Amino acid sequence: MTSRYIAIDWGSTNLRAWHYQGDECLDSRQSEAGVTRLNGRTFEAVLAEVTQGWDRENTPVIMAGMVGSNAGWQSVPYLPCPARFADIGQQLTAVADKVWIIPGLCVDRDDNHNVMRGEETQLLGARALHPSSLYVMPGTHCKWVQTDDERVCDFRTVMTGELHHVLLHHTLVGAGLPDQVASPDAFDAGLTRGLASPDLLPSLFEVRAAHVLNALPREQVSDFLSGLLIGSEVTSMVTRYDPQQTITLVASPSLSARYQRAFEHIGRSTQTLSGDVAFQAGIRSIAHAVAN
Repeated sequence: MTSRYIAIDWGSTNLRAWHYQGDECLDSRQSEAGVTRLNGRTFEAVLAEVTQGWDRENTPVIMAGMVGSNAGWQSVPYLPCPARFADIGQQLTAVADKVWIIPGLCVDRDDNHNVMRGEETQLLGARALHPSSLYVMPGTHCKWVQTDDERVCDFRTVMTGELHHVLLHHTLVGAGLPDQVASPDAFDAGLTRGLASPDLLPSLFEVRAAHVLNALPREQVSDFLSGLLIGSEVTSMVTRYDPQQTITLVASPSLSARYQRAFEHIGRSTQTLSGDVAFQAGIRSIAHAVAN
């Protein structure tokens, strides 16, 4: 396979692009021109800028992420779950000449309304690299995904990352705090609290009170809060799944390590996979078919 193609992860705040020939990455670029940060430019103009010199006219472009949302280049329909892995790469939406967007996935039931964009591409790569029946995909919105050999069966979302940011920067919990420093001990203390008391709401104001009363160092609030939120998430969610399932974490190494710590506390085994590696493997599998 020698065909060239361009793979793009276009999110809300950032854009990452890779220029491939087969499985060899010839070049990669990053931009802060996410879907919400175009600053008056068109999607076409941003794409032309980020791929300048990559022979766009003769090179197919495959994109995933929020670029396919109702705030993106074009609103691309979701595939309803259960969704076959094979269908993800076969139902692309063309938005320009030789430019396609990968569909997201959705669950639409009375007991679960959920959507994802971008993670479905990571799942394609994760399935090839680390087959599993339960993927946990930490991030701004953490996805808990059940799969079988052929399908994405179901998934749920926990807004742990976004909640951490909002509480720390836009509520009384983080008001007046100094610059934060890494503290494994503070993270473990928060994690222990979250795992033991997953009923989160009564604990949140105590984070504020703890640092006001000098029971928690003010520069360690971020890591304590991170532990508290992750502990609450893991304890609340893990009971939904078979305790015999191995959990595959798909995220950055630093974020995976935090969730691994939580799962270790409750005796659950995990394996890890870089989110970037999974995404690139997934989008390459789609791009190969298009480029050929």
